[in-house]
Amino acid sequence: MIWNEAKECMPREEIEELQSARLKKLVDRVYHNVEYYRRKMQEVGLEPMDIQGIQDIEKLPFTTNEDLNKAYPLGLLAVPRSEIIRIHATSGTTGKPKIGAYTRRDIDIWAEGVARCMTMAGVTRDDTVLVSYGYGLFTGGLGAHYGAEKIGAMVIPVSTGNTAKLIGMLIDFQATVIACTPSYLLHIAETLEKENKIDQIKLKCCICGAEPWTDEMRAQIEKRLHIKAYDIYGLTEMMGPGVANDCDAHAGLHIWEDHFLPEIVDPATGKHLAPGETGELVITTLTKEGLPLVRYRTHDLTSLSYEKCSCGRTMARIQRFKGRTDDMLIIKGVNVFPTQVEAALLTIDGTTPHYLMVVDRVDNQDTLEIQIEVEERFFSDEIRSLEKLADKVRSVLKTAIGLNARVKLVEPDTLEHSQGKTKHVVDKRKLYD
Repeated sequence: MIWNEAKECMPREEIEELQSARLKKLVDRVYHNVEYYRRKMQEVGLEPMDIQGIQDIEKLPFTTNEDLNKAYPLGLLAVPRSEIIRIHATSGTTGKPKIGAYTRRDIDIWAEGVARCMTMAGVTRDDTVLVSYGYGLFTGGLGAHYGAEKIGAMVIPVSTGNTAKLIGMLIDFQATVIACTPSYLLHIAETLEKENKIDQIKLKCCICGAEPWTDEMRAQIEKRLHIKAYDIYGLTEMMGPGVANDCDAHAGLHIWEDHFLPEIVDPATGKHLAPGETGELVITTLTKEGLPLVRYRTHDLTSLSYEKCSCGRTMARIQRFKGRTDDMLIIKGVNVFPTQVEAALLTIDGTTPHYLMVVDRVDNQDTLEIQIEVEERFFSDEIRSLEKLADKVRSVLKTAIGLNARVKLVEPDTLEHSQGKTKHVVDKRKLYD
């Protein structure tokens, strides 16, 4: 491979030495090249010489979404604008879009990160990779595309928007790998099953990301498509997909610590938490040139493991995400994450992972309705079967989330089946605030 795969198994002390050296260079660079960071450091009385290694990381101020908004669009650039060759951005549905600005070296490092992830999933130059993430400003499509090309695999850039065409390409070109969101892959599986085409595909694995998913959804994907499913993690603010990925052990996502310095902090206090403790993931980009970020608060809730993985890799593992600090729902004083609902539904025979949580406020009291697609057979059978299933769903959900929810069972294809990030929550309470 182009990169040095031995880095993935470096001794812990060597990883930390490399991180310390790169952190010192990063801090010096942003202090002298990014006015915004220089001001933030000066506000807390910091100079570059005060950061001698990763042991000093807590001295540095956090970077937040608010900082990105204030610096929009390119106020955090650390290189001349003429060195930027690519811009990506988030959807910006909750404010200004978050910008990813890349130098040529940034693009190369991004491709390497995704290539490492795909290699971990068993992808080789002999594979054909169908990419069904969105292309354009969204990082998913081009990120997966360049990573697969870095390996030397054949790439089919189908993108999103036409499931029938995708399935045709999947079969005609005998694609062995697919990269897309997990919810869309389940939709593809359902379509293949309806058309009796499962045995016509040659997939061996999938690289899924861009939205939270559970072990239960992984199991469904693997069972229905007879493939191995791997989880890829990334965010536009870092570079896109390729920050981390899980191996065959599925015991957490290996984060490329030679390029990213991860921390876990208490979301309320910002204080460091010990390995294994759940908190907010904070990441510093150690090698990014164009738009580096120092201690960026991702809002993702997880924990870190530094123990050597059974696969032999020594880089830290991000554990299964518990949710996000900014999509956690508080309903009647109870913290609820959509992933809890998804995990519960996937344990019930007859339900699907297609659901919508509708939170409202009636007479100053919070209400929760969960609309769930169930298999067609329940609508062609006696009504008693549907009522019995609804009772079971209510019981399982109450145990999972600690709340009584109104359950509405609907027919297949009633809810939106997004080919990008699927919307699982409608919070009508915001209309009353």
